[in-house]
Amino acid sequence: MDNLKDKASYCVGMSVANSLLSQDLEDLNLEQFTEAMKDVFAKKATKFSPQEANANIQEYLDSQAASKYEIHKKDGTEFLATNAKKANIVSLSSGLQYEIITEGSGTKPNATAQVTVHYHGTLIDGTVFDSSVERGSPATFGVNQVIKGWTEALQLMPVGSKWKLYIPQELAYGANPHPGGPIKPFMALVFDVELLEIN
Repeated sequence: MDNLKDKASYCVGMSVANSLLSQDLEDLNLEQFTEAMKDVFAKKATKFSPQEANANIQEYLDSQAASKYEIHKKDGTEFLATNAKKANIVSLSSGLQYEIITEGSGTKPNATAQVTVHYHGTLIDGTVFDSSVERGSPATFGVNQVIKGWTEALQLMPVGSKWKLYIPQELAYGANPHPGGPIKPFMALVFDVELLEIN
């Protein structure tokens, strides 16, 4: 490959392909992919509006995740069903489960409050994915700025409480966890949460 344009073209293809791989889009129809590239470069009318294109991409990603990661949904459902039978586990209608380790006596935060907490998050197999406890520094954030399971639980916790939360995937990250991390689509999560104060 002596031509600089050819080299650049190949390298752009590498970059695009690696980006698509990271988004689980390696099984695309390359004929349609190429046709769309040609249409855009030729400034021809495309088959979909940008909004429709985004919706189609998201629908495809969701369907791919549903089939590829269905095992995580099954594992989480079975784990929570077994966990619900244990003593001291409170199960809520949303699917959230919790266990009171220490019962605080302070005020309960509302949905718009800022709180400071210590937490330790694991997958259901015990793999640690995030821990303010291990970092040695508590975290501060809005009650309504976190996953649904946390938002629900924090509003039930008096300051000074330490609870263990068992969060079903639909109250965690569902089909869309942060890419590249240990949390895969449809994983249930477990958190030890200590509510230190309402700011």
